[in-house]
Amino acid sequence: MLQLCKVTKALFISNARSACSNELIQQEAVTLCINVSKQQPFPATAAVKKLQVPVYDDPNEDLYSHFDRCADAIHKEATRGGRTVVYCKNGRSRSATICIAYLMKHRNLTLTDAIEVVKTARHVIDPNPGFLSQLQRYEQELKETRSMIHITTSHLF
Repeated sequence: MLQLCKVTKALFISNARSACSNELIQQEAVTLCINVSKQQPFPATAAVKKLQVPVYDDPNEDLYSHFDRCADAIHKEATRGGRTVVYCKNGRSRSATICIAYLMKHRNLTLTDAIEVVKTARHVIDPNPGFLSQLQRYEQELKETRSMIHITTSHLF
């Protein structure tokens, strides 16, 4: 069955087959496709923006360096009323990792809570151990950045 799984009102996660269904893309009013793979195609429709993250589902791949760019793209699309689908071949590891990073950065969720939200939307998600450790590093970095911002702004008043 083809489907885009709704993570938030502006974010979907999917496998490549569903994400490349022009009918589903139109039905869900998707405006940005983030393809987290090296081999999977993009939907044929010209109406959507496309962002490719060329990584394999391998624990040694560096997905971490793409977290901010993808999270910010999803956020920017949502603030202008658009909707994003993030997908990889099976919609389990790479795409889930990007959705989790977005929720941590722009929804201020903990890693555990972000995984739960994405798992609720798409129960088959299972980021590989390498991506999970990159997410743990990202969570730590976000915490440090937020506490620095808090310290800096508290000195202003």
